[in-house]
Amino acid sequence: MKTVSLVLGSGGARGYAHIGVIEEIERLGYQIVSISGSSMGALIGALYACGKIEEYKEWVIELKSIDLTKWLDISWNNRRGIFLGIKLMDKLSEMIGRINIEELPIKYTAVATDLNRNKEVWFQHGDLIDAVRASISIPFLLTPIQIDGMMLIDGGVLNPIPVAPTISDHSDLTIAVNLYADLLKSDIHLPDNVIENQSVIRGVVLKTQKSIVKEENVPLPILNVLEKTLDSIQRTLISYHLGGYPPRYIN
Repeated sequence: MKTVSLVLGSGGARGYAHIGVIEEIERLGYQIVSISGSSMGALIGALYACGKIEEYKEWVIELKSIDLTKWLDISWNNRRGIFLGIKLMDKLSEMIGRINIEELPIKYTAVATDLNRNKEVWFQHGDLIDAVRASISIPFLLTPIQIDGMMLIDGGVLNPIPVAPTISDHSDLTIAVNLYADLLKSDIHLPDNVIENQSVIRGVVLKTQKSIVKEENVPLPILNVLEKTLDSIQRTLISYHLGGYPPRYIN
């Protein structure tokens, strides 16, 4: 059986595609022996490493918009982000338990960004939940977390497709999943409730934005500016990182 080092890139809700990639790799008979992930990639990778990805998939598919609001804990007194993320991480802890990265059955790396030092941070040991929480801290949306003097935000800010942590792996293949790739054709269809849930999150963010900005006629809402800015940064950084670790295409 051929072995795979899997690199799961950042990309927000696009990250659900990682689940399909993992399912296809396993269907083809490959064994995933290592995972490195940024942001949503770190979350999906952690769930797979714990053997809980199917449970998470079922939870997401069944999640209704009316249920989603109870997981969105707005940080009214914290100007570092819209959501605290405590409830979501409690749900994740309930799903996978508290486990250290070094106890996982496969090698795992979650990548975050330390604002204090302007450096990427690789979590390869220690509490898995803390590592995931640091890696998914999307600027403006989720509040940063502090660990060992570091102010940690989304790993995709500096490394949206973290191939480097897998370089020393003894695997047959390295597969990197770029969620910002330009596809000529896409047959991916999200369930209606997933699309609806994205709209609910957007609505909550916009309402919170108005309460902070106190301005009704914003030409380009803060959320849109953030999305366009992050997308531009991600695409540029991905090109840079893939230039340093070029993929090998096999026809």
